[in-house]
Amino acid sequence: MLGVDPSGLRWRKSSFSEAGNCVEAATIRGKSIVLVRDSKHGNDAILALPSAAWHEFLREIRSNTRT
Repeated sequence: MLGVDPSGLRWRKSSFSEAGNCVEAATIRGKSIVLVRDSKHGNDAILALPSAAWHEFLREIRSNTRT
């Protein structure tokens, strides 16, 4: 997977995570890629997304959760 050891990455979890139901995201230095994984199963599958797609996803989430 992209020639990167995921154990050496800084994984970040949302501050809105509840009851362990969340994802974690990490960036790869020097690449426009965001890795996403299930926080409960960190050693399982990791999704690699172009950073532009990740930021668009976050923008949509934020726009749909505002009250």
